[in-house]
Amino acid sequence: MTHPGDRGASGAPGAQHLDYRVAHLRDRLAGGPLGELGVRVEARGDAVLVTGCVPSTRCRDDIRRIVREELAGLVVHCDLVVTDTSSPDHAEDLT
Repeated sequence: MTHPGDRGASGAPGAQHLDYRVAHLRDRLAGGPLGELGVRVEARGDAVLVTGCVPSTRCRDDIRRIVREELAGLVVHCDLVVTDTSSPDHAEDLT
């Protein structure tokens, strides 16, 4: 997604725009019910990396939805690990 005056990752206006959008995403994640999670959002060149551990698939899906809303048009790599600690609902078959 380009905007008038954008110069990409090496030029200041494009980089500032990306940094602004990343900061806005961080604020939105921190201000909502997901705020206490250890999710990191980093600008990496022209892309954004979202990493961390979340307690459930629903939480992961909520974060992905918010990321899509805030960073539409950007390349985003999500590496969110679900650390569900509930008991399994069936026996594991080890063969």
